[in-house]
Amino acid sequence: MRTRILTVLAVGLLVAGCGGGAEEKADSSGSSADSGTSKAKGPDDTATADAGGKMIVTYEDATSPEATNGKKLLQDNKVLEELAADINQSLKLPQDIPLHGAQCDQPNAFWSPSKKMVVICYEDADLSQKIFVKAGDKDPDTSAIGSEDATFYHEAGHMAVTLYNLPITGKEEDAADQLAAYILLTPGDNGKVDSESVQAVKDFARTFAAYAELKAQMGATNNMADVHSLDQQRVYNLQCWIYGSNPEANADIVSSGGLPEDRAKSCPDEWQKLSHAWSTLLDEHWK
Repeated sequence: MRTRILTVLAVGLLVAGCGGGAEEKADSSGSSADSGTSKAKGPDDTATADAGGKMIVTYEDATSPEATNGKKLLQDNKVLEELAADINQSLKLPQDIPLHGAQCDQPNAFWSPSKKMVVICYEDADLSQKIFVKAGDKDPDTSAIGSEDATFYHEAGHMAVTLYNLPITGKEEDAADQLAAYILLTPGDNGKVDSESVQAVKDFARTFAAYAELKAQMGATNNMADVHSLDQQRVYNLQCWIYGSNPEANADIVSSGGLPEDRAKSCPDEWQKLSHAWSTLLDEHWK
């Protein structure tokens, strides 16, 4: 069983990692085919106080075994519905934004700047589930859903950059990872951080750790020119932000050897800067 799963994972990882969409192959996990030709945006292009858009969920058909399984996981647990509801309660959207579950024939998720839509590929959910089954999780479905939640907020980061014309320094993919962490690790109105949200970021990091390990086993060469940081770098970044957001509660990330102590020392400050940046960027766009 484990050998079969490893084979499936290895094949999936050849195309995993937000490489291209079901329809727009140049749209990476938020990386835009339009980015090189985007024009300066005026006031009408960004969300305003009276913005009335909503995120609207659609589950497309699935035919392959992987897509069918991923669709079932997402649809049975109302994953996309809950994520859309969170966006609709939180952000001012300048227009309706489709959130599609779709068969993409590869594990992927992406924001399409030209179509103004988010796509979560069923195969991505299926691959996440397989990763956590292989890892021996008692409840791999919950782990997979958590990882897909974080994946969605990564794409929401790209969505926010496009819709609100946000200034981003550095790689947008890193900024999108930051937003996912910011949304999930920031305390709510009650001053507390939801434990399931923290676990979602941990599971998100675990998927990148699995990608890195399996790519190494396959002898895959790291693409140093890719718009995404290397998988293991994304693991350390996410772990750093988890730890930095609450060092006392998340000390096990360091004590277990997951996050090197040298990096951990700077993580509280790194988190404060990240949190300040995103709270500032999104301040006028919250409901």
